[in-house]
Amino acid sequence: MDVYGKIKRLFGWGPKPAAAASAPATDGSEPAPPKPAGPERRGKPRTNARSGTRMLVIDDSATIVALLSRMLRQNDYHVLEASDAEQGLEIARTQAPELIFLDIVLPGMDGFAALRQLRRDPYTRDIPVIMISGNEQATEQFYVHRIGADDFMKKPFSRAEVFARIERLLDAQRVPRRLPAGAQAGQDDEETA
Repeated sequence: MDVYGKIKRLFGWGPKPAAAASAPATDGSEPAPPKPAGPERRGKPRTNARSGTRMLVIDDSATIVALLSRMLRQNDYHVLEASDAEQGLEIARTQAPELIFLDIVLPGMDGFAALRQLRRDPYTRDIPVIMISGNEQATEQFYVHRIGADDFMKKPFSRAEVFARIERLLDAQRVPRRLPAGAQAGQDDEETA
């Protein structure tokens, strides 16, 4: 057995040995059918941003900030946090994050106004922004306005979606970059559809 086969067997990815697959159930019922080997969970390996990438999370929900920050820190990213747009804009200008997650519905200034300010400021205009919202009306409004966000995630989101959105924005050096105008948010990818 080759090394790959041993690893598959170790993690239970391959077919079970014949004796185990056909062993009778001890409770008198039918034996459970063997689990199919099936395809890997992913078709291709995920590409992560380089370690230490600075990411800013702007959301008024402490739960969302904590959840997203934990996901990002687990992948060795440096996470900055803001609970409103004004604080987020100040952090974006002074600490130069390389990617921003921006909630649409915020107290005071909303995410749309914050995004417009980010795009007008020469210090922040080239930072990729992923808008996030759980509000259906805000989601529809986002697609109508298309005011310069690079992507969009609807709450609740999965870990896989967060990292797929980040991966979509990476350049060859694994640094988040703004997408060309024709590839910006509002156009669903086949992989996320």
